[in-house]
Amino acid sequence: MVEESTNITNRPMFEDERPKQPISAPRGVDRTCATWDAEAAKRMLMNNLDPSVALDWKNLVVYGGSGRAARNWRCYRQLVTALESLGPDETLCVQSGKPVYVSRTFPEAPRVIIANSNLVPQWATQDEFDRLDALGLMMYGQMTAGSWIYIGTQGILQGTYETLASLARQEFDADSLAGRFVLTAGMGGMSGAQPLAGTMNDAAILIVEVRAARIARKVEEGYCDRMSTNLDEALKWIDKARRVGRGLSVGLVGNAAEVFATLAKRGVVPDVVTDQTSAHDLLDYVPVGDLDELDTLRNDNPDEYKRRSIETIMCHTQSILDLQAQGAICFDYGNNLRGQAEAGGLTVRDDDGHFLYPGFVPAYIRPLFCEGKGPFRWACLSGDPADLEVLDDELLRVFPDDPVLQRWVRIARERVPQLGLPSRICWLGYGDRAVFGAAMNRLIADGKLSAPIAIGRDHLDCGSVASPNRETEAMRDGSDAVADWPLLNFGMNAISGASWVSFHHGGGVGMGYSLHAGMVIVADGTDARAERLDRVLTVDPGMGVARHADAGYVEAIDTAVQHGVKLPSVDLGSC
Repeated sequence: MVEESTNITNRPMFEDERPKQPISAPRGVDRTCATWDAEAAKRMLMNNLDPSVALDWKNLVVYGGSGRAARNWRCYRQLVTALESLGPDETLCVQSGKPVYVSRTFPEAPRVIIANSNLVPQWATQDEFDRLDALGLMMYGQMTAGSWIYIGTQGILQGTYETLASLARQEFDADSLAGRFVLTAGMGGMSGAQPLAGTMNDAAILIVEVRAARIARKVEEGYCDRMSTNLDEALKWIDKARRVGRGLSVGLVGNAAEVFATLAKRGVVPDVVTDQTSAHDLLDYVPVGDLDELDTLRNDNPDEYKRRSIETIMCHTQSILDLQAQGAICFDYGNNLRGQAEAGGLTVRDDDGHFLYPGFVPAYIRPLFCEGKGPFRWACLSGDPADLEVLDDELLRVFPDDPVLQRWVRIARERVPQLGLPSRICWLGYGDRAVFGAAMNRLIADGKLSAPIAIGRDHLDCGSVASPNRETEAMRDGSDAVADWPLLNFGMNAISGASWVSFHHGGGVGMGYSLHAGMVIVADGTDARAERLDRVLTVDPGMGVARHADAGYVEAIDTAVQHGVKLPSVDLGSC
């Protein structure tokens, strides 16, 4: 396994309290916590930091450059202790990765309430967050890093798979991207899923990554087919695969801004261009220059480093626009590259205020959101791969008429490496999430699963996020920046009986650009839990249906009518 250091600030980490051995989640049916809810929270926290899952476990970084599972090593130890001592009617409050309060609530209340990196709007800037982070007062939770439901790159893999499949249908009227050249960048935590998502859709995909160790890791894990340090060599491989319609992924060592500009200058135009570098975090994005010198600069003079990041991001974005002008289909994959370039002074919008190239949600994903669909996931707390096999079989049995799901599960079983606790993700919508939650609970009750299951989702979901440069970009009614919806989602999941809930600022796109909520509920096989599962797994996607119906999407109104969703202010007779 290739390790890398991502500790890019001088924040207090209490390194002397770091465990001597790498962290791994407990397995089996024996627990050290009073409830399976608390036990699941402990195991998923530890699973986030498993070296096979985390980007840099020694610095508590799970993914996304700086997304952490705990504020520092002292806080990590305090979190584990608090969960192990948590009573069945108590709730633990976590403030930016630090356990701060335990109080008696009631047995059906969440065992954990998490809030990460939230700042008062006037102060919600990267500079203010960095100041507080350096003082040891906050941490960046990303989306599922600080909410303890990350499952490795499989999560973003499935979302990228869905996006590319939708793109193939909409742009090329095809079932796959066979014969198409896809250009992208970034191969860190989340972005490391890009090569496999591309080949699962039969694309010839070139991924530019500045750190060779990241490409090597993904080749080792089976996510990427080949690695090259030479652009011409990589293009020959890509062109050969494209001409015969064979899926191939090539990781090219280089800086995306330079490589994209070179291709535009040469007139080498990919069919599709996107990007998943960590542009949301200027201290994690890598400007043009010598890597060793830049790593030193980042620690010694972060302001100058961020200035250079913005400079490179502007060149990077301009190159995408240049390739678009030459005929490439370009879309943003939600890392706020366009927003950072705009902050630097580059024109990225037309006269009407719309981005010159769209984000992936308005371009390809929003119809799924209208159906309450999104990245639904679960982890087998037993650690037994046999439990995952049972659940995969059940998923195929319960949803035989969903060809996209069927194809995903069959391919994922064969090609997606299991990292940490055995996990799976698939996009399920309103009604279907509750159906499968009930099925999981029955399997536990019948003894077909050896231990409870932690059920969660990405924060990137249909009704849990406000992010004008990503999930809520270009809403039909102009409500892109309305952040009431994730707050309502957080509250409804809490009062419906989720095992733990979270509310974060900035995940995916950076400080000041998003607010989003997460939830996890544990299936334990009991009748009481069956009721909670039905409530939570109905209200959670239901908020997505409501959010999009309220914005005027006919598809969402159709979904509400079909399932009897109560929407007091929406004319359900309009469809």
